[in-house]
Amino acid sequence: MPRAIISPSVLASDFGQLTAECKRMIKGGAEWLHMDVMDGHFVPNITMGAPVLACVSKGVPGIFMDCHMMVAQPEKWVNDIADAGGSLYCFHLEATSDPLALIDAIHDRKMKAGVAISPDTPSTAITDEVGEAADMLLVMTVYPGRGGQKFLDRCVPKVAELRARFPDKDIEVDGGVGPKTIDVCAHAGSNVIVAGTAIFNDPHPENVIQTLKDTVNQAQAKIASREQ
Repeated sequence: MPRAIISPSVLASDFGQLTAECKRMIKGGAEWLHMDVMDGHFVPNITMGAPVLACVSKGVPGIFMDCHMMVAQPEKWVNDIADAGGSLYCFHLEATSDPLALIDAIHDRKMKAGVAISPDTPSTAITDEVGEAADMLLVMTVYPGRGGQKFLDRCVPKVAELRARFPDKDIEVDGGVGPKTIDVCAHAGSNVIVAGTAIFNDPHPENVIQTLKDTVNQAQAKIASREQ
């Protein structure tokens, strides 16, 4: 299985000090920063866009921005996000009619491509062809559009199903994930963990990041031992 990666969701940060908050997370052990881009169409909320991402990229050189595009017509924003320094462009399967062409467009701009599914979308909606073409698969464990929601346990079996079909892919979970819910996600096979309030609201975010990473590593070790 791919290695454990913790991607703190900056939606839970102090936007007035966004660059400083990202630096704080990286200092605390985060490798990726999860940037929630919402357009007010695909989801009812509006957050940041390419100009904000460009400022973060300039202020935090080398940052890996895991851009979660909760937008209608995700094809429209590939170039803007790439120009802003995006590292991974994750679009919602529900928002496009041609995911393979979109993945190609993302790769053409030298970004990794992610495919996200919302809670009511079955994992089987990600075809074998799409799953193999993508670099990462994201299972939402809350409804997209706002932070602080309660973790939806019913979404976890989708992680296990995708891990069985795509054993070498990065599989991300996002929504209500923290020390109390990480265990089921990790044992289902998720290796990329998005957490917002659980990390940013803790006085010692580095401890939370390490706990999440350790849980994934321990789960992977158990899975590997069962397969031997």
